[in-house]
Amino acid sequence: MNIYTCLNEITQYIDDHIYDDIEYNILANMMGVNIFTMQKLFSLLCGVSLAEYIRYRRLSLASEDLIKGDIKIVDLAIKYNYDNATSFSRAFSAFHGIKPSEVDENTTLKTFPRIIFDESIEVNTSLEYDIISMDELTLYGIFTETNNATIENDAPHFFNITEEKYMNLLGPVKYGMISYSDEFREECNRYYCLYEKELDGFDKVIIEKGRYLRFKIDSQEAKDIRYISQKFYLSFLPSTKYNLKETPELEYYHDCITDFLVPIYD
Repeated sequence: MNIYTCLNEITQYIDDHIYDDIEYNILANMMGVNIFTMQKLFSLLCGVSLAEYIRYRRLSLASEDLIKGDIKIVDLAIKYNYDNATSFSRAFSAFHGIKPSEVDENTTLKTFPRIIFDESIEVNTSLEYDIISMDELTLYGIFTETNNATIENDAPHFFNITEEKYMNLLGPVKYGMISYSDEFREECNRYYCLYEKELDGFDKVIIEKGRYLRFKIDSQEAKDIRYISQKFYLSFLPSTKYNLKETPELEYYHDCITDFLVPIYD
């Protein structure tokens, strides 16, 4: 099934069950992947996390109910699956910028419509890869703080100064890894340069044993690695049924190339 057809079915399902507890495993089954992969794909292609999407849809519809008629805030909270009126009011204020108790028929509130995709969009899957099995790796390294807005410059700069500093002692940087501040790997927070040799002051990083998708990149330039990473998530992954593990990808630098390694379940 086209990923965009599937996403349309998911957003329709959410609207049809907006007053219920929405079970993520049902949405994952609709997509044919595990829950983590489904949430990752949803956030990448919809531009908003699944939890935020459901919350925004509920708060958008709740505002319509509030303006339309005489309804108690506690009843709205129950209707839209909030634990109590206080948590509903807090979420409503954060989204609309006004307390629900202050809303009247003349109030202008935010709307968040259902996301609907053009199902004729073609998904480009043209990436060469293979699947490899890796034993557990114990690596050592240092990191720099970064974020989504600056990593494109932070990572190559930190790589260059780290390699220059430790070249005589450790040789070239062997691995790179990005860590994330959120569970769905949407907001990066660190870039690591990693070696196979231990050094005082270095962090110990365990790369777990398992299967990995390997994409060979004929370069070690940050812009080329970033291009393949983005193409993997936005073009390749939506057209496949691989289940991602909840662990970071790894970059292996060797022989003037980079192996971009993505952990998957068997």
